[in-house]
Amino acid sequence: MRRMMVAFIALMLLALPAAHAVQPDEIMSDPVKESRARDLSRELRCMVCQNQSIDDSDAPLARDLRLLVRERIAAGDSNSQVLDFLVARYGEFVLLKPRFERQNMLLWLLAPLLLIGGSLALWLQIRRRARNGADLPAPPLTPDEEARLAALMADEAKSS
Repeated sequence: MRRMMVAFIALMLLALPAAHAVQPDEIMSDPVKESRARDLSRELRCMVCQNQSIDDSDAPLARDLRLLVRERIAAGDSNSQVLDFLVARYGEFVLLKPRFERQNMLLWLLAPLLLIGGSLALWLQIRRRARNGADLPAPPLTPDEEARLAALMADEAKSS
């Protein structure tokens, strides 16, 4: 019963929405700009946590990035200008979802290419087996082979 209760509590904790790390002093007075800042913060990677957005991270660097995003929005930058500024400053790694560009094209295309290549190899192997008759049953044993097999099995039975 206790294990069940612990499992239930763990499941409930996992089901809770992620707590946002945005501090009250970071929030902009204009709700439209604050909404833009939160949307952008969800697209940016915390450089300390690396698998969290800066919107979810409590790290000091994430706070600095959130403030920088709000500063750029307050200065009148568009969303793409803010992202371009941060990419120029911190590199492509700052984006949680990398852009589809020449530098990271292999990252985007490797999985589909491997899937297509594996499927093609499997199809060719199946086709080659069908053409060579590998799926056909083995021919029946000749009378000499059956006699030899019976003798081998009898010898095996005697030795056991």
